[in-house]
Amino acid sequence: MIDLGFRKLRIWSAAVCAALWMAQAAGAQQPAFTLDDVTQAPYPYDMVPAPAGSAVAWVFDAKGCRNIWVADPSHGAKARQITPYTGDDGFNIRELAWSPDTKSIAFTRGENLWDDTPANVNNSPQGPMPKEVWMVPAAGGVPHKVGEGNSPSFSPDGSRLLFIDKKTILTVAASGDGDAQPLLVDQGTVDSLTWAPDGKRLAFVSHRGNHSLIGIYDFVHHSIVWLSPSLDYDSSPTFSPDSARIAFIHVLAEKTLSEYSSYRSGRPWSIWTADVKTGQARRVWIADAGPGSVFQPTSSATNLFWTNQDDLVFPWEKSGWLHLYAVPVQGGTARALTSGKFEVERVAFSHDRKGLVYSSSQDDTDRFHIWTVDLEHGSSARTDQSHAIEDIPQLGTDGALFALQSDGNQPLHPVVLSADGQWRPLAPEAIPSSFPSSELVMPQAVTFAAKDGLETHAQLLLPRETISSPHPAILFFHGGPQLQMVLGFNTDTREHNWMYALNQYLVAKGYVVLSVNYRGGTGYGLDYREADNRGPGGGSELNDVIGAITYLRARKDVDSHRLAILGDSYGGFVAELGLARASDSLAAGVDYAGVYNWSTFLASVGEPIDGDDANRRAVESSPVATIDQWHSPVLLVKADGDLDVPLQQSTALIEDLRSHNIDHDVIVIPNEIHVMVRYSSWVTLFNATDAYLDRHLDKRSAPTP
Repeated sequence: MIDLGFRKLRIWSAAVCAALWMAQAAGAQQPAFTLDDVTQAPYPYDMVPAPAGSAVAWVFDAKGCRNIWVADPSHGAKARQITPYTGDDGFNIRELAWSPDTKSIAFTRGENLWDDTPANVNNSPQGPMPKEVWMVPAAGGVPHKVGEGNSPSFSPDGSRLLFIDKKTILTVAASGDGDAQPLLVDQGTVDSLTWAPDGKRLAFVSHRGNHSLIGIYDFVHHSIVWLSPSLDYDSSPTFSPDSARIAFIHVLAEKTLSEYSSYRSGRPWSIWTADVKTGQARRVWIADAGPGSVFQPTSSATNLFWTNQDDLVFPWEKSGWLHLYAVPVQGGTARALTSGKFEVERVAFSHDRKGLVYSSSQDDTDRFHIWTVDLEHGSSARTDQSHAIEDIPQLGTDGALFALQSDGNQPLHPVVLSADGQWRPLAPEAIPSSFPSSELVMPQAVTFAAKDGLETHAQLLLPRETISSPHPAILFFHGGPQLQMVLGFNTDTREHNWMYALNQYLVAKGYVVLSVNYRGGTGYGLDYREADNRGPGGGSELNDVIGAITYLRARKDVDSHRLAILGDSYGGFVAELGLARASDSLAAGVDYAGVYNWSTFLASVGEPIDGDDANRRAVESSPVATIDQWHSPVLLVKADGDLDVPLQQSTALIEDLRSHNIDHDVIVIPNEIHVMVRYSSWVTLFNATDAYLDRHLDKRSAPTP
């Protein structure tokens, strides 16, 4: 600890800070459950149905220990874990791929699966480990390594397994035995491996910096055909049912400020089809100018689908809301498959190409439910009438519908829709009996006016216990920003699933929590997501912070002198912005990996801002511009392997906090990456947050007005 006089800087290692601060907080109000209790349920993700039969596989993340599970609801068999991994080892599992005979599952495993930079999250003396492809029997057993790379994909006939290692597509026997051999070495970074239904060709996307191309590899002639190559961006290849043609999305190159700036319109994107033998392509459809002219995908991996009726299904924001449309392959006018003031979140298509299912907030703004669409007749219907949250739908080859379900007091878990239209849990035994469902509160959907008048959406969590004195309150701002917190455990990311658990724990300790779905987030339409002057274009998110403060201060159950702000990643930027411009209203803050200076941040991630005026505006939109107005104490938590928000943002902030004698604590988590792979890293963040808020809010006396 370094004494700076009346202001103090505390820098503690992640290994010791949790124990010290937990002891310090021992005198705080004791909740009915612990942080460990509310984060103990395994988080399910990457659900993938088998290519035959009715089995389904997914990954369970149980406090940092990730394993593949399989269930076959048609036989009523108990779900089973098929991999033997133990402990919070820092290794992630993603990209599950079934073999066509359903006897094996290939998957990607590594400490950093978000980019090609090896990480050493596990603090191994051997150093960073690359991504690797592994294979395990679907019946369970010992996994064996196939090779370095990612994105495994079996050929339709089951004869081979392909995977990617940066610019190389590798091929190996379907058993995974033997040495993988290069199928092709490309000039760009490869992704989106897509097999033709007949298995004779493979489409892929080649990313080449300022443009992307779609290539088709011919297994018979060992040749590559490029589809109408240009210096624009092509993506989302999808084959026709007869394998003779292919469709793709074409986005015109356009100079923009950054992905964090507002773009409601641009150069219209289009859909093209091409002959797989020649690569000759024609435009089938183009978006109208204005709203929807900038391509916005759903959260699904597939955003273009070729039906058995020779229609192409795709997402479009023509109405200002993200909906599904269909257009004939021959061209023509797009017709809406969904409509209304809601957004389609994720889509899954049936294997017979006749139907699809999607999740959306239709009729329930802050919850997702599953809907089906009959592509032949254009009708849609909700699958059930539950009051829970259902998302990430998947369709089995036999028509079985799978999803992930949660609620305000129920953790996320995999489910299947039964014959009587009810969601049935696939692995209820995986949720520990000690999970404190009965102690959790049900959040309320609320709206309030931002400072500039925009209606801002949020969820309010209130303590169960009613006391005579007002409660301290927390303003929580999620990362993204393109994300929506819902009225329950989050379906989108493990990180925000655990953030919801933290908010429940804080409520159990007596805090009121307002979880703000601020402008820039998804779920509330194009104009809300692409709000004017957000991010480096003006920092208009501050209006939501001030609106949230005003809302809480107007509540009789809130002590207006004990407000704190908490944010992660982009939400960390919003928290910093609030602390730098509304410090007199905030007693403390917690900031994980926030952006401090938009100009230096964008330059450091390869998106430098052109022009003095734009750079000046970016700086003025940043917390750095008003550091002299920042007086509130703040806890900074940073993973030092974070490449998404480079360390320079934190070091610059710390330097300014020091020079302005602003009370702050710093926790550095060595070798962790931005999304923090290890559960113990999140425990460090959560325990430190808990103790810090206790220290600055629980015993804080009200200032003199």
